[in-house]
This record gives sequence, structure tokens and C-alpha cells, in this order.
Amino acid sequence: MDTIHLLIFALDGQRYALSLDQVTRVIRAAALTPIPHAPDVVLGILDLQGEVIPVINLRKRFRLPERGIGCEDQFVVAHTGRLQLALHVDGTEGVLQQAAGSPVSADEIVAGTEFLAGVTRTAEGLVLIHDLDTLLFPDEEAQIRAALEKV
Repeated sequence: MDTIHLLIFALDGQRYALSLDQVTRVIRAAALTPIPHAPDVVLGILDLQGEVIPVINLRKRFRLPERGIGCEDQFVVAHTGRLQLALHVDGTEGVLQQAAGSPVSADEIVAGTEFLAGVTRTAEGLVLIHDLDTLLFPDEEAQIRAALEKV
């Protein structure tokens, strides 16, 4: 039986997941450099071993209460099919291994969940699985690419 591996992370008391295939690493949150002309969803950029990576504000994207970057926060460095980026999260909980068929498609539960790849159940409750390729709108991605070219 095929299995999937998910990185579980927390944001404002809610548990989310990303496919481990998309995750490069998890690092401690650090100071960011603001980037002019970037979309509102971009907190700034991070220099990670010589690579400039945009950091995405998931709180803004998911309409959660805003707050600054805390000492205990983390960045999940991940990649879409087109772009490497970091997600600002409250913290990570580890990797969940599940049978490939166990997550339920988000559209089967609620329509209009374009950022979600599915939902899965754990002993601690439901976990929303993100589709990183739909996290950024096409115009936001184009703005990020244009802003990064000027760095």
C-alpha cells in the first residue's frame, strides 16, 4: 500500500499539513528584508545560504489575526512547481505517515476550498492539507518573480 508523508504545522491554533515532497526544510524564524512592489501576502525575503526566498504570510492569506514574527516561530521552506518560498508558521509538529487514500478531498466537504488538497483525521483532530501550487494567485506569483529580479 502506498503511503503519503505530511509535515504538520500550526497556525493560530489550527493544524495544517503540506506534502513532505514539497518541503525542503524547517528553520527558525529570522529577520526579514522588506521587498518593494511585492504582493501584500509577502512578509519579506530571506537569504538562505545565498538563495533569496520570499516568505509568505499565511495569516493574511487565510484571514487570521495578524501578529509579528515571534522567537519561537518557524519558516517552512518549500517549493511549488514554479517557485521556492518559505511559509511563516507558529511551529511544526512533525511528520504524519498515512495510507495514500486516507485524506479526503477538500471539495468533497466544502466547495471553494481552493488552497486545500484535502483533509485528514488524526488522534488530535482534523488536519487541513494545503495545495502549495494554488497558494499564490498567478498575478501574485508574477509580482514576486518581478520583485525578486530587482534584488
